[in-house]
This record gives sequence, C-alpha cells and structure tokens, in this order.
Amino acid sequence: MYKPRKSLIWLISFFFFLFITCKKDILPSRQYKFPTYVDTESKLINYQEKKIYSTPQKVYASNLFNGARLNNFLIKNDSTFIAVISPENVPINPSPWYSFKLWSEVPKKIFIEFQYKNANHRYNPKLSKDGKSWEEIDYKQLNELNGTKVLTLNINKDTTWVSSQELFSTEHLSDWLLKISKGNSDIELKNYGISPKGRTLKSAILYPSHSKNKELIILMSRQHPPEVTGQLAFLSFVERLQENDKLTAAFKNKYQILLFPMQNPDGVDLGHWRHNTGGVDLNRDWDRYNQPETRQMAEYITDYANKRKSKVIMGIDFHSTWEDVYYTNHSDSATAYPHFTNRWLNEIKGAIPNYKPKIEPSNIGQPVSKGWFFVNFKAIGITYEIGDDTARDFIKTKSRIAAEKMMEVLLQTNP
Repeated sequence: MYKPRKSLIWLISFFFFLFITCKKDILPSRQYKFPTYVDTESKLINYQEKKIYSTPQKVYASNLFNGARLNNFLIKNDSTFIAVISPENVPINPSPWYSFKLWSEVPKKIFIEFQYKNANHRYNPKLSKDGKSWEEIDYKQLNELNGTKVLTLNINKDTTWVSSQELFSTEHLSDWLLKISKGNSDIELKNYGISPKGRTLKSAILYPSHSKNKELIILMSRQHPPEVTGQLAFLSFVERLQENDKLTAAFKNKYQILLFPMQNPDGVDLGHWRHNTGGVDLNRDWDRYNQPETRQMAEYITDYANKRKSKVIMGIDFHSTWEDVYYTNHSDSATAYPHFTNRWLNEIKGAIPNYKPKIEPSNIGQPVSKGWFFVNFKAIGITYEIGDDTARDFIKTKSRIAAEKMMEVLLQTNP
C-alpha cells in the first residue's frame, strides 16, 4: 500500500490551512465594531412535534406541512379547542406565528382559543381551502374572552387552513423563481449555500450579462420567518425590475442586482416566530457572522463584488412590522449617492396620492443589515418595512412604484 511521505502530508495540510484562512478573509474585516453588542452564538431551540391531532369529537388538526406551527391541540369542551402556540426559544420578539389545518368528519361549528406562550396575539387569522388562495376572516369571527382570542369556524371534511399570514414557504419560493426565470436571460439563478438543516440558500443575479464593473444593489428578504408582507413587497419590487421597457433597459446597462429572497429557509419551513435553527435573530448577526446563513451570504456578496470589481452601492432589506415604515441610516453622505434616500422617498410620496412615507432614521447601533451595508461598503442601507395588515393590493402598488423610482433616481444621479 502506498504511504504518502510526511513532507507531502505537511504540504497538503499547509495548503488546506491556507485555503481556509483565505476563505475567512473574504468577509469584510471588523474594522468597525457595532456599538450595541448582541450575542448571536447558537442556542438550543424547541422543535414542535409534527403530527395529526385527533379528538373524540372527530375534529382533527395537523401541522404536517412546511410553514406550520401548532405545538398542541387541546379539548376544552365539545365545541371549543385550544391551539397552543409556543416559540422556538426565549427570549424572543413576541411575534407568535401559527399555521395549521383543521377538518371534521361531520360538519360543525367550532371555537378555537389561541393560547400563546411568552407573547400576546399579533396576527389575525387568514383562511384557505388549498393553502394557496387566502382570505381575511370576517371581523365577527374573532372575539376576545378574558384576554384570549377566540376564532369561530364552520368546518367539515374538507380541509380549512388557518394561518397567521399567507403561506410562502421554500416550495412557494421555488415556484416563484422558476416562473420569473423561465426563458428570461435577464436573471441567473444561483445557490450560495446550505442552511443548517440542509435547505438550499437561493439567490439570483438580475442583469447578469457584462456584469464586471457594474454598480451592485442587494435586495434581501425573510430573515424573520413570519414577515410575509415584507416577502410580498420583495416579490413585487423584483417583478417590476424585470419588465421590458425603456427604464429597465437603461438601468440594466449600468447596474446589476443580487437577490436573496429567503435568508432563513429553516425558520420559514419550521414555522418559527423569529429565529433560525441556531435560535438566533439573523438580523443581529451582521457583525460576527456566527450563524451559517449570515456568514454564507456575507461571503457570497463580498466575493462576488471583489471578483467583478463591482461597487456595492445599496442594500434594501424587506421586513414586516406593525405599520409601513422605512428605517434608514441617519446620513447617506459617505455613500456614492449621498442624497438618494431622501430623493427616492419623496418620489414615492409624489407618485402615490395621499401617501406620506413614515421614515425613521437612526445611528448605527445593533449589527443589522442596513448598518452592515454602510459600515462595510459605504453603501446606502434601508430596511423596507410593511405593516402586518397593509392591504395586499397596496403592497404591490407601492413596491412597483418604489422599484421604478429607485431606477429613475439612480439614473438621474451622477455620483
């Protein structure tokens, strides 16, 4: 049997070490330390038991699908059931996500009490018959009894889906990426990594041809699993950038865009309230890169920009909160486009009748994405927040206009 000499083993080990060292150096250096430290080391999480809950009343509940969250289904009386919703770990932002299926062997009216652990009610239920088309409940269906939200439903053998927000899991993402990329040379799909649970971290390049030296914009979404309205805004924003007209034709000659439509696929599919499977808020890990999802995305962006000699000029991160708001850095003055944010938001305001954008600028504090873009690339950083209950038609309209105005302002500006 051939035995390699010690010198050869040493040489292989040396080059392996060099490779690992160089790989780490891809990441932006921590020349700037975010003032507010956040512990993003991995923590234990609690996995929900995946099962069909059956009852003597022949009412059934299930969490056997991606995006589901139902930690227990208890009987209170013949017509009232308790849906227990628990977070993946604590402490956590109180955004209790739930999603489950219900059916009954015989038609009946039932009452579902929502029992949250470590939180209060946030999302009013959406209903579906197929997990694809969703509708708001009638306000009379959701009441409050002794501080507990109670949902009234008529169910039968056909499945009724009950969910905090519309479902948009990794399956929906794959379908959307296929739809926008089929026969389209202006988009190139990429995989930039693997999540801790083995799910593909998906990306795409908009306007990939002749990408060298083009200025680079980053669009990202779904660091936080329940934030579906931010996801919907991201989709509409990107779809507008793909339309064939004079504006996009001029824009793609100068710019290219990296898309990161779902940074936390594990958390999304597992129905998490906030965190990844490391029990961490990914939007607090843009300094130390302790979590694989953040590290792989940061490496990919940095490596992509370096290889093409492309300057990262902007990062927009799509989220959801209680209301529509734009979180910005206090100043763009150090960026390549020092007046972009104000001009862009004013243009959006002017294009939507009776609309006044809510803007909340802040100094660099916690290690969140908008700060990361600024301190590492001197790029504009914006967190684009959509309200939980913002009308879906308005989300689409506003996001399309925001995409148009971004292109127009950048094209009109000489950095």
